[in-house]
Amino acid sequence: MSELVAVILAAGMGTRMKSKLPKVLHKVGGKAMLQRVLDAATGAGAAKKVVITGHCAELVNELIGSQAVSVYQKEQLGTGHAVMQAENELKDLNGTVMVLCGDTPLLDAGELRKFYEEHVQSGAAATVLTAMMPNPYGYGRIIRNSEGNVAGIVEEKDATPEQKAITEINTGIFCFEAPLLFEVLHTLTNDNAQGEYYLTDVLSKLNGMGKKVGAAVTADNAMVMGVNSRRQLAEAEAELRERVLGRLMDSGVTIMDPASTFVGEDVKVGNDTVIYPYTWLEGATEIGSDCVIGPSVRLTNVKVGDEVEMQFTYGHDCVVKNKVVMGPYVHLRPDTVLEEKVKIGNFIEVKNSHVGYGTKLPHLSYIGDSDIGSGVNIGCGCIMVNYDGKKKHRTTIGNDAFIGCNSNLVAPVTIGEGAYVGAGSTITKEVPADALGIARAKQKNIEGWAAKQRED
Repeated sequence: MSELVAVILAAGMGTRMKSKLPKVLHKVGGKAMLQRVLDAATGAGAAKKVVITGHCAELVNELIGSQAVSVYQKEQLGTGHAVMQAENELKDLNGTVMVLCGDTPLLDAGELRKFYEEHVQSGAAATVLTAMMPNPYGYGRIIRNSEGNVAGIVEEKDATPEQKAITEINTGIFCFEAPLLFEVLHTLTNDNAQGEYYLTDVLSKLNGMGKKVGAAVTADNAMVMGVNSRRQLAEAEAELRERVLGRLMDSGVTIMDPASTFVGEDVKVGNDTVIYPYTWLEGATEIGSDCVIGPSVRLTNVKVGDEVEMQFTYGHDCVVKNKVVMGPYVHLRPDTVLEEKVKIGNFIEVKNSHVGYGTKLPHLSYIGDSDIGSGVNIGCGCIMVNYDGKKKHRTTIGNDAFIGCNSNLVAPVTIGEGAYVGAGSTITKEVPADALGIARAKQKNIEGWAAKQRED
């Protein structure tokens, strides 16, 4: 099979987005549209990717990085002119050029691969990816000849009533054979109302040369959805979300309310887990089996074990192991590890800490830069004082220790196994194993003081 190269058109300004950000950098499902197209092209088997940039090229190039070759289109003079910019990069290519648009975020790599294979097997000089639309209004209609090949594409404004009744439409995605593609591009003219060089004119030129122009129909109409406005961006987001949630539900996950649940397509969720409304699962998050997640949980790059229950929680870049119960109002910050059967109550923040098996953090505490053993009880209002104004320091608490309410542990400090810290203490020195550490002023009562204050 011939070599496949993708040319991705991403030079447009996207004026209808009304944004200072280039259209192709707007996100769907947490990823820039252009990134999604790049991923689809890679998944389809493109050996090389060339991105045609223009508006805000420097920002687009930051995303592209080393993923593809970037070619700058100084003037946007139409789709044919845009593809022509890739000629120098592909001058030695004897294979297939797949032309994609950078604003089609729902492209599926498998469908693109199928399209490419159909093109190669057909022996066509060019193949158009088409779709059957129940309401084709606004799309270019595919005109086929008696052999079933593409005779032309007629735009809505130019179509006759009979042609408007055609439901097969042009998706704007093509496969062309090179170097023939670039030979024909050089013959295009801009003798039209827009003064632009149209890529679709290549098809009529090829037909005039007696070359075969084929069409491959995709069954996935939504896949080729283009985004030109914020409304269409929301439509693409909704379509992607529906697909992801559908796959999860088909795999045995309960989604209480799909309309208020947001899950990235890279997220993994185990069987018999229940996800409550207003939950966001993003990035490389993995949820185990038999969990109850939500309501109002947002997890980004979090690995969660089995039988975990969490509600009203925000966590990112951390690990939660089996049978942990937490919430409401918990913040798990990066590099936190919660071992099995940890219990975390309301208004707790845990940062860069390892919390041992069965330890309890009931409520109103800050646990930062700490190594906490198993079976530890952290009383209400405890603070790990980890920052001296210049550096962060760690607190170590041994197994089965008990930290009384409203205690401050000033790091670096160690609390030994089985040790107790008296409520209201500010601990600055080590508390040995099985010892009681108390650091608070001795209570003094002044008789009659309150009454005297009232008289004054």
